[in-house]
Amino acid sequence: MNMLQSAAFKRTFDSVFSLLGLIIFLPLLLLVAVWIKLSSPGPVFYHGTRVGLGGRPFRIYKFRTMVVDAEKLGGPSTSEDDPRITKLGRFLRRYKLDELPQLLNVLKGEMSLVGPRPEVPLEADFYTPRERELLSVKPGITDWASIRFRNEGEILRGSPDPHLAYRETIQPEKIRLGLEYTKHHSFWIDLRIILATLWAVAGGKPEALCEMPGTPSGDVGPAERPDAISGPPGPGSIE
Repeated sequence: MNMLQSAAFKRTFDSVFSLLGLIIFLPLLLLVAVWIKLSSPGPVFYHGTRVGLGGRPFRIYKFRTMVVDAEKLGGPSTSEDDPRITKLGRFLRRYKLDELPQLLNVLKGEMSLVGPRPEVPLEADFYTPRERELLSVKPGITDWASIRFRNEGEILRGSPDPHLAYRETIQPEKIRLGLEYTKHHSFWIDLRIILATLWAVAGGKPEALCEMPGTPSGDVGPAERPDAISGPPGPGSIE
């Protein structure tokens, strides 16, 4: 299967299963939407700008898990004990239910079921030439990094500066895994990542289903772009 055929097959797979997912999960989506509306003031959905394939910006859909104007009350990274997260938001994040509306992004062709997680424009603006390879594929709902850092909030718990801790301890590995995906992706890898993600959400050990790529020589991440470390958080970047 050549690259064009592979891309067409991936798009067809994404379209079919995102539509099926929206139909199957429609009752749950409606229930969560009503629950959010009744449990805290503010909109049901969070619409943040992210950078997609080829550097094109798009609006990502998520269920709102934080208080209104959360970006004015703290930094762009959130720990498990962040007071801006609502009680319901903690539950939605734990089981990744806040990500379900992104099936609509997949159906629209802005995202894929599997691919590197999309970044906010401010972060993408500071990508090194090597890191810009992340924009050579569509961003996804899940990927290797989503599985490895499924407990990201817990990792950042208690940090005096969660965003700095994120950039130093998590982001370099996320970027490395994303770059590995851009170089080595296939339908079977996508299928394993999807199954491992579902297994992880159910409380299982996903590493048994999806072995992570090994660490190559040389790290990537903020250390290569120090100007980005002190940059201000981008708008709408915290959900």
